[in-house]
Amino acid sequence: MDLNSASTVVLQVLTQATSQDTAVLKPAEEQLKQWETQPGFYSVLLNIFTNHSLDVNVRWLAVLYFKNGIDRYWRRVAPHALSEEEKTTLRAGLITNFNEPVNQIATQISVLIAKVARVDCPRQWPELIPTLVESVKVQDDLQQHRALLTFYHVTKTLASKRLAADRKLFYDLTSSIYSFACSLWNHHTDTFLQQICTGDEAAAANSLERTLLSLKVLRKLTVHGFVEPHWNAEVMGFLHAVFERLKQFLECSRSVRAESICRDRLEKTIILFTKVLLDFLDQHPFSFTALIQRSLEFSVSYVFTEAGEGVVFEQFIVQCMNLIKMIVKNYAYKPSKNTEDSSPETLEAHKIKTAFFTYPTLMEICRRLVTHYFLLTKEELTMWEEDPESFTVEETGGDSWKYSLRPCMEVLFIDIFHEYNQTLTPVLLEMVHSLQGSTNVENTNAILIKDAVYNAVGLAAYELFDSVDFDQWFKNQLLAELQVSHDRYKPIRRRVIWLIGRWISVKFKSDLRPVLYEAIRNLLQDRDLVVRIETATTLKLTVDDFEFRTDQFLPYLESMFTLLFQLLQEVTQCDTKMHVLHVLSCVIERVNMQIRPYVGCLVQYLPLLWKQSEEHNMLRCAILTTLIHLVQGLGADSKNLYPFLLPVIQLSTDVSQPPHVYLLEDGLELWLVTLENSPCLTPELLRIFQNMSALLELSSENLKNCFKIINAYIFLSSSEFLQMYAADLCRSFCELLKDITIEGQVQVLKVVENVLKVNPVLGPQLFQPLLPSVFRGIIDGERYPVVMSTYLGIMGRVLLQNARFFSLLLSQMACELGQELDQILGNMIEMWVDRMDNITQPERRKLSALALLSLLPSLNNVVQDKFCGIINISVEGLNDVMTEDSETGTYKDCMLMSHFEEPKATEDEEPPTEQDKRKKMLALKDPVHTVSLQQFIYEKLKAQQELLGEQGFHALMETVDTEIVAQLQEFLQGF
Repeated sequence: MDLNSASTVVLQVLTQATSQDTAVLKPAEEQLKQWETQPGFYSVLLNIFTNHSLDVNVRWLAVLYFKNGIDRYWRRVAPHALSEEEKTTLRAGLITNFNEPVNQIATQISVLIAKVARVDCPRQWPELIPTLVESVKVQDDLQQHRALLTFYHVTKTLASKRLAADRKLFYDLTSSIYSFACSLWNHHTDTFLQQICTGDEAAAANSLERTLLSLKVLRKLTVHGFVEPHWNAEVMGFLHAVFERLKQFLECSRSVRAESICRDRLEKTIILFTKVLLDFLDQHPFSFTALIQRSLEFSVSYVFTEAGEGVVFEQFIVQCMNLIKMIVKNYAYKPSKNTEDSSPETLEAHKIKTAFFTYPTLMEICRRLVTHYFLLTKEELTMWEEDPESFTVEETGGDSWKYSLRPCMEVLFIDIFHEYNQTLTPVLLEMVHSLQGSTNVENTNAILIKDAVYNAVGLAAYELFDSVDFDQWFKNQLLAELQVSHDRYKPIRRRVIWLIGRWISVKFKSDLRPVLYEAIRNLLQDRDLVVRIETATTLKLTVDDFEFRTDQFLPYLESMFTLLFQLLQEVTQCDTKMHVLHVLSCVIERVNMQIRPYVGCLVQYLPLLWKQSEEHNMLRCAILTTLIHLVQGLGADSKNLYPFLLPVIQLSTDVSQPPHVYLLEDGLELWLVTLENSPCLTPELLRIFQNMSALLELSSENLKNCFKIINAYIFLSSSEFLQMYAADLCRSFCELLKDITIEGQVQVLKVVENVLKVNPVLGPQLFQPLLPSVFRGIIDGERYPVVMSTYLGIMGRVLLQNARFFSLLLSQMACELGQELDQILGNMIEMWVDRMDNITQPERRKLSALALLSLLPSLNNVVQDKFCGIINISVEGLNDVMTEDSETGTYKDCMLMSHFEEPKATEDEEPPTEQDKRKKMLALKDPVHTVSLQQFIYEKLKAQQELLGEQGFHALMETVDTEIVAQLQEFLQGF
């Protein structure tokens, strides 16, 4: 089919693919998908999207299909890769002319040219850059703009390549076009400034767009195009020019009104200038040394003096503050403690910084930050009144300081205070002293200034550790401030309680906690919602602190819990509900069992909240976390929650339900603690396990918790559980073991070991398909000690507790391997003795001794042949488990347990869960804890002696090392 007829067919299908009707849309999409790999398809798409007479939507779709095709099929190694001939035609067609009239399509074409350039430029596409350079020079406005747009996207893409060879190519490209890029930028910048002065706004807007694009190109070239940019005069010339241009643009912004078409672009360009400086500082700190002085002078004068009045705007202030912060905090500019170890560049930069940050400068910066920038703004105060919940969820944490003014100025304050704390501490303390006593509620400005100063003291808490006696200040001043209940005083109440939260982990006497709890309880009843939410946050920090003592908190627990619960019901926004739930969770976690009398209201409310939060998965995560702590606090009583709890676990852990993406991790955690605290297995609890096989197939980072859950079911009710699910589990495990890490293998094998421990009769039959590989692993001498140790643990259980099954397994292995029964048994005992050192757990070491001894008494030649090894292991076992009674001088087996004792939980220890009790009861039936190794050895040796007669037994004992025999006799004294 020739190009024209192909174009007609493709055009028709593309038109159908823009339809709103799915009956038309779906088949068209399928057809386009099939054509993706057809030769010539992309040439047709190029024809369509460069034909300006066609429908815009169709052309847009053609560009997108072309762009996606580059990602998938442009590289030579890609499956169904495009032919070299077609690629050559396409490359030529893409840069024939830059005259796309529609902005969005022009941007997409620029991006796709950049994608091709990433793979082909400059080797297969040497003409791209020269063509762009020529096209940027033309007089035609549209063509010049589109070429410049493409030039930017190509530069941006090539600059992002990281391999050494690609970097070298980009350095070469930069050195060849840098002068041109500089003159282009200067030309457009001068043109814009002239036009804006003459008042020709439309022309100025066009020139400003070109200024912006050429500056974007220069930013990429300057930051990524040189190894040591400070040796290049043009680069340094451009960077110094940035300061001049910034001043011109800021002055120019005075005359450009807010509603002007240029205003938005002008601010973008000013921000881009600062980004050039910030990026350059980030990538080339030592090359930036020559610009430190100028950057600091420029930023400080615009942000902290009158020079900035009337010209600065919020985003510009943020950028300037970030520039100061990055210079102050830059590790490249910090000399080592021993100055001889520092490089000359570091010392030079440090000298410039020190010369700039004099006492008057630092004092002025600190004062302006606190008394000007920290003040709550009109907008913030309005938000406090009209939307208190949004006000409390401020943008903090992460990288918000890079973009938002409040986090930005606070981070700058913290960094400057940290760097120059000896200079600034007296300045801040003097501000605090000037604010002693409570402030007149009528004086709004004084209240805002106090709020700002207290904010500074909270932010600098760690630096002020030695300079502020916080306990005294709390008792003499802050407590009184919390008791001023006037509505206008609420900024101070909120700030003081926040301030205490900042200091609680820094310096706060334990004895003062009850006084603080009293204050928190009062403030949780404050009339203002913002104050209540802030108080809840401080409560969380107090409860979460290292020095928290439950006994001090218990008298306040009931009232605090009730007030927090009221707050949880009152707030309406998802984020705030999550926040309050986290506070509640934290309280429940810290007081544990003591919470039981007070949780009724919360238990009734959570199902309702869960239902309401169907659309808010993050809130549901917070509910799951709260439930985890609730179940731990309620222990066996958590059974009453099952009607709500089990459907929640079912939904959260069902991988066929979309919410599992968010809820799975917490859902598994909740499932586990529910089982650990469950007094008995219910049919509903058993039914949830249907979710497990799909989870095991996922084999994600959640596998560890899945194994813990399986173990919990085994301990809870092995027979019911195994009858229902053993076959599925065994299948899943066989699949898992084919492709899993060593740690994963051990986890799977530990589950099998637990099954055998809990159910020695039924267990080996249920997991029979897994056992031959365990047997083979032992005979072949598995090289990983942890795996070998687990293999021997499993085989020890089978041999000791189900000898009949062991002999069946032995026969099966003899058939499979085509060897004699005795030979295989001999190999296994030999390997067991040889690899006994792989076993580190005392329980498994004793189990090995018991298991191998259980082969006695025996007339079997192999067993008698390995008798020496069996005795060696037994004596090793005795050395592990026997302790000497100092009073009687006799030995006893320290692993023996005779009865169940409920352990006394001290305050710091978690009380035992139901599962802990089950494990203890299980241990009371386990031969490792019920059979005395000393007695067992004695009985087995006596039986062997009776079987062989005195002479035969004596000959057998002769095979054992005399030192081992001596140790054995010492341990068996008294028998």
